[in-house]
Amino acid sequence: MAKVNVKMPDEFLLRLSRLGDQIDVIVPRVLEAGGNVVLEKVRGNLRTAIGKDTKYPSRTTGELVSSLGLSDAKQDRDGNYNVKVGFAEPRSDGGSNAKIANIIEYGKHGQPAKPFLKPARTASRKPCTDAMIAKLEEEIGKI
Repeated sequence: MAKVNVKMPDEFLLRLSRLGDQIDVIVPRVLEAGGNVVLEKVRGNLRTAIGKDTKYPSRTTGELVSSLGLSDAKQDRDGNYNVKVGFAEPRSDGGSNAKIANIIEYGKHGQPAKPFLKPARTASRKPCTDAMIAKLEEEIGKI
């Protein structure tokens, strides 16, 4: 049987040991910093997608954009922390914001797709990780 030993740099181990019990406080802050970057990119893409290239005048109320938000960082049953960008439900007219967002993203018969989520995910990947790294270093610096 093969055996592998991985030695971590002393500086990295020292930083981890300083975190100690603070990890449960720091991780949600770091994830929310990255989530806010993605949220702003999705919000900007959604604003440009709504009412663009339509046959008829737009009937947008702004409710879809205003329902877009970021969840709190929560830990799942596997111990992983997650934040989610999504839409609050229901709409004032009883409809579903997720349904309308899905129609805008993928289109339907007679309505072309105007993707706003997938491009936002792609475009915000690097800025999101940069924001999370900066926030983590800031939090570690406070300890």
